[in-house]
Amino acid sequence: MLRSLLTPRWLLLHALFIVATIATGFLAVWQWDRAHDAGGSFQNLGYALQWPLFGAFTIFLWIKLIRMDRAQQRGELEPDVNAEGEPEAEDESSAEVSEEPEKRRTRPLVPPPAPPVDNEEDPVLAEYNQYLAGLNESDQRTS
Repeated sequence: MLRSLLTPRWLLLHALFIVATIATGFLAVWQWDRAHDAGGSFQNLGYALQWPLFGAFTIFLWIKLIRMDRAQQRGELEPDVNAEGEPEAEDESSAEVSEEPEKRRTRPLVPPPAPPVDNEEDPVLAEYNQYLAGLNESDQRTS
């Protein structure tokens, strides 16, 4: 299990997270010192308090990525999917067939268009809809 965290990819990620965490610590100390200088302000003090939060988030993200990777190795998470929604498999012969039905979206991504409004029902709304339709036509002509 832990050997997977020693791959070149993970070693680079570990180095990146360590550098980012240390950098946020140095930036917090720098802003703290700057806030107490003669030219310092409350903005510097705010940054001095904000940088440790960024460092804590970096550590949180680091732990979260490690847990996600370990869960994926144990098979608790679904594998990554490509643009077509199919799982990415390195070898198609080793791809397992899932007995669970595919999850389909039950509602459309784009809502259906609203029914047209007559001038008699709501003249202000009908005028606004005509204005929007004119803008759409002019946009279609320029594209």
